[in-house]
Amino acid sequence: MILVVNNGGQYTHLIGRALRDAGVRSRLVSNQLPLEEIREADGIILSGGPSLDGAGNSGLYSRGVEVPVLGICLGHQVMAEEFGGRVGPGERGGYAEVEVELLGDSLFEGIGGGTRVWASHADEVKDVPSGFRVTARSEMCDVEAMRHLEKPAFGVQFHPEVHHTEEGTRMLKNFAELCR
Repeated sequence: MILVVNNGGQYTHLIGRALRDAGVRSRLVSNQLPLEEIREADGIILSGGPSLDGAGNSGLYSRGVEVPVLGICLGHQVMAEEFGGRVGPGERGGYAEVEVELLGDSLFEGIGGGTRVWASHADEVKDVPSGFRVTARSEMCDVEAMRHLEKPAFGVQFHPEVHHTEEGTRMLKNFAELCR
């Protein structure tokens, strides 16, 4: 069971839908749950949302569990801050299809060196936390994706759950495989 943490994003329901379509059990949960209530999950996805102020316990979840965690958009930013990185306004903002360069990672297994994704954000990760590496970048955003070097913690600035992201379903399936 993968828990999808609701941070109030406009695409949150699509994450669960994409997982179900891929044959993966998931459940949408509040970002206010105590850490103990989410520890039994096989994996956790931190959804997007409108602001860091509305992320509830998402930062705690990104650091406090041993199962794989995927932060999407705001979830990616929350994870960066929780581990000591910095988030700030993007120079261009991102509300469009974007071509990203994939720098190699298990989340992108079977996709190749680049793909088109849907970006929908004003803020972005400006400084990658210590212990993470950048796994995707674009002309619009230097940190389109990152991963922890030791923990199964991944973040993507874009939205794999929307149909505009060409290989989004593959990315979510790859994450689900890491949760097994």
